[in-house]
Amino acid sequence: MQPPSLYALAGSLNSLFIVVSLFGLWSQLQKIWRRKRDAGIGAGKTTDILSINQFTVSFLAYCAFFVYGYSITPLNHYIVWPRLIASLIALGILYEIDRDRRSRASRNALLACALLLGAGVAGLLFGPTFTDEKRVISQTLIVAVTVLLAQGYAHQIRLIWRSGRTGAVSLKMSQFILAMDASTIFFACVMGLSTGWPLLLLASVSATTKLAIMWLFRWEKTSPAAHVKRQAPACG
Repeated sequence: MQPPSLYALAGSLNSLFIVVSLFGLWSQLQKIWRRKRDAGIGAGKTTDILSINQFTVSFLAYCAFFVYGYSITPLNHYIVWPRLIASLIALGILYEIDRDRRSRASRNALLACALLLGAGVAGLLFGPTFTDEKRVISQTLIVAVTVLLAQGYAHQIRLIWRSGRTGAVSLKMSQFILAMDASTIFFACVMGLSTGWPLLLLASVSATTKLAIMWLFRWEKTSPAAHVKRQAPACG
């Protein structure tokens, strides 16, 4: 067992950086709103380059940890409440993507995520005390979400790479979430691998993808290849 003081320090630090990451998510939402007000950006282009896939799995990751945080004993306040807020902001981004694109994919993603969040909140408010078996289920869910997260961010990375531009993607969001991931890795190590390995797994995968996206922002500005891709006609 780690000293309680170290656990409290790591948990408080992680909560602080989760709050910082919320500003990153919020900056993404603000960037969408700014682009909506820009008369030069037409309908359907406000959320240019943003991957529905990526934001759906990001929502799933936040929601899964929200459920995981209240499935362990005692309820982990450091995990539960910041992830609930992050889930709500991610849902707001999906709402804006759907308003902009009006596609079946965006509508299905929004509705599915809204239903999942409703079920998660209902589980917190009305669900019975979680057993060890249910804790295993929540851990399995996080492993599945980690795989989906890697796939979702790979899709976002591929969209940027193929188009040569970052479009509506927010650099601040990646920077703030990377800081959160680093603090989450530290918190997971302090918790001990027997309890914290789901946090460690997902945060490590998330941090790797954020580093890749941050590099692509530099690549967009400095690479001749990116310039050529931006000049190429869009593929149907």
